[in-house]
Amino acid sequence: MRIYADLHIHSYYSGATSRNMNLEEIARYATIKGLGLLGTGDAFHPGWFNELSERLEELDGTGIYRLKFSENSVYFIFQTEVATVHRYKEKVRKIHHVILIPSKEVSAQLADRLSTCGDLASDGRPVLTITPAELFDIILETERRSLMFPAHAWTPWWSVFGSFSGVDSLEEAYEDRAKNVCALETGLSSDPPMNWRVSSLDRLTLISASDAHSPYPFRLGREAVVFELGRLTYDEIADAIRKKDRNRITMTIEVPPAYGKYHWSGHRNCNVGPISPENAKSIGYKCAVCGRKLTKGVDDRVNELADRPPGYIPEDSIGFKYALPLQELIAVSEGISPESEQRLLSSKVWKEYSRLISLLGNEFKIMFETSEEELKGAMGPQLTNLIMAVRRNEIRIIPGFDGVYGRIIFGVEGNVGERKHTSKRLEEFF
Repeated sequence: MRIYADLHIHSYYSGATSRNMNLEEIARYATIKGLGLLGTGDAFHPGWFNELSERLEELDGTGIYRLKFSENSVYFIFQTEVATVHRYKEKVRKIHHVILIPSKEVSAQLADRLSTCGDLASDGRPVLTITPAELFDIILETERRSLMFPAHAWTPWWSVFGSFSGVDSLEEAYEDRAKNVCALETGLSSDPPMNWRVSSLDRLTLISASDAHSPYPFRLGREAVVFELGRLTYDEIADAIRKKDRNRITMTIEVPPAYGKYHWSGHRNCNVGPISPENAKSIGYKCAVCGRKLTKGVDDRVNELADRPPGYIPEDSIGFKYALPLQELIAVSEGISPESEQRLLSSKVWKEYSRLISLLGNEFKIMFETSEEELKGAMGPQLTNLIMAVRRNEIRIIPGFDGVYGRIIFGVEGNVGERKHTSKRLEEFF
């Protein structure tokens, strides 16, 4: 069976998360997106764990759960994201980790053991005052089938390779437990080709996930992993990841990395950015307006750690396809700026999105499977051209920087450049 999986999301118990991030809304929009398997998010939070326990039922001891009394076919596995804070080489290191858990019972056991390391009720993504190695010990001692790997590994803050609080190798973060790290979540601002440039990551399975903070289709499943499984169980999922099995993990779904909020360098508060790695390096990563340090882009950070040229492809690499949220493409085709959730949920955009889903099927089917002729018959030429450009990786995007999403360009000739500072006109990007 083929199943699209988003293995890293959150609940409404996490900070800066939509109040609509509840099980019913998550399952509803996952179906529209085309997702079949989701992480539960926030499995250690006592409030969310109680909801999961009351409203999910396990399928025959598989570690796979579904909503009780519901016809929705979306499945869940217990999952959370946690933060560790520790000192390394006289610097505070703040790293986020994704944890996949074999069952509700194991989740409860882990939460009990970790309750002495931090306040699990303070946030759905708790902060633990232990080292990543110590966290690994607790997880594996409790249940060796659990998986832990770095979350959004390259983003500037709270990530293993982050420019502000990360390290330069897995060994520096996880010490001798680094051998137990079998996967790495690439994050929105990097893609597999960027990670392939770092040879020390070759043995890892590259995971793509949304880290969604709201349930809507332009957030949920914007990145995902595609599994081909004989039987849907937690152990099959975990084993495929652990072994980097290209037969069971057929591909990942990626947004173009320029779309991510930290792809290039910049300083949002001064309206400086995006700045290419070459130019950011030439100015010493200092803001031209305030003189403070720029938020270094993921592209820059990959360049620092890479020991291979761009374009290198490892022999055992898993394939991928690019995608962008269909609602954003609809908005761009209609001349609507997709810079806020309110605009993407506007009646005009949502009405067209719903019509296409009803006519053609779920979003993944539209983005990957529907023929160009079928697309032309169901929608206007502008939207068809945008979807086809995404499929061919010919979409043009002004790179994201310092927490600002990349901007999709449509209908303007020229090459995307960069903003020097305080520029507001689109023409200044070309």
